[in-house]
Amino acid sequence: MAIEITAHTILPARREPIELKTADGLTLVGELALPEDREPVATLVTFHPLPTAAGMMDSHVLRKAAWRLPALADLAVLRFNTRGTQSARGHSEGEFGDAVAEQYDVAAAFEFAEGLNPLGLELPNLWALGWSFGSELVLKYGCEPDVAGAILLSPPLHRTRDEELKVWGASGKPVTVLVPEFDDYLRPAQARERFLPLIPQADVIGVDGAKHLWVGEKYVRIALDEIVRRVNPAAAPLPTEWDGAYEKYTAHAG
Repeated sequence: MAIEITAHTILPARREPIELKTADGLTLVGELALPEDREPVATLVTFHPLPTAAGMMDSHVLRKAAWRLPALADLAVLRFNTRGTQSARGHSEGEFGDAVAEQYDVAAAFEFAEGLNPLGLELPNLWALGWSFGSELVLKYGCEPDVAGAILLSPPLHRTRDEELKVWGASGKPVTVLVPEFDDYLRPAQARERFLPLIPQADVIGVDGAKHLWVGEKYVRIALDEIVRRVNPAAAPLPTEWDGAYEKYTAHAG
């Protein structure tokens, strides 16, 4: 019997604990979630919100992407804690670098996805997904040759320079920007102005009623639908029900 997919629903996937090795000698902890019984059609390399404000790989939109998208959209989802960040998965070495030292973390994540990993996996069709502080890391360091495009949630643009936006603009890679109507830092009208250097490939989407943290299942579904629409359009819109095996998240499960 089909069940409604809720905030606590964990759908089937192959979930592998991973470690990333940075060029400056740190070990970062993370997880790779893959479709359970088939190869992924695309990969989300994710970057979490500000760790000094409780951001981590388990920040809820990224966690729900890993719980749902391998099963619903045939996507691989790579999550990890940037330097100095802790979650249920563990503590990444190092200290918060205010988006400077984290350039090594970004590089390590893409190197892992490109095949430099103990699992022997070369993940397909890489997309960078950044939320808040994570969007700054994507804009500053994520325009890698093997990256197909970027999806940004609630970008504050506090640490991003126009020169870095222009790098994305010159690349021609698509950039989708999801901006909450009531964001604390950058709202849709401001975002459209700030992202002018990325025209025409930037798609700035205002999300009515949403706030910076995307609290509420309605807004999580909007975000995940927009992500899938870019990365695997054939799987959008995502179903809201599931008929099959599943688990239910509890705090004790991490």
